[in-house]
Amino acid sequence: MTLWIVLASVAGVLVGVSRQINGRLSLSTSPLQASFWNHAVGFGALTALGLVIGGLIPAGASDVPWHVYIGGPIGVVFVAAGSWLIARIGAVNTALLVIGGQMVSGVALDLLSAASPAIWASALGVALILAGMALTQRRR
Repeated sequence: MTLWIVLASVAGVLVGVSRQINGRLSLSTSPLQASFWNHAVGFGALTALGLVIGGLIPAGASDVPWHVYIGGPIGVVFVAAGSWLIARIGAVNTALLVIGGQMVSGVALDLLSAASPAIWASALGVALILAGMALTQRRR
């Protein structure tokens, strides 16, 4: 279990570093160019890793529905928006916005799923997220 916790922590740090680099690159060039280089480097690294390890294109990849691949364009918009936001509101506020958005979206998806959770627990979770974000924005 400790290995997985360490791996998750390292992944979180790497995501933070990636966002910082994209934000800095966005200041030097533009958010779209920062997003392009983020995806170009990621594509190259993952393609090389897939070629070395094997299984670059898994069996049955052509049989999946088209909507499964919509995450790619959404990711491009997300990275470009993140690069633009870091330059405008800072890394910490961007991270708070992303985390809050992911949590609220997760609750919304849970409510739409067949096995929806208790509504009071979801409402309490969203209220706590919004309250935490509001507390971080208070002036001292």
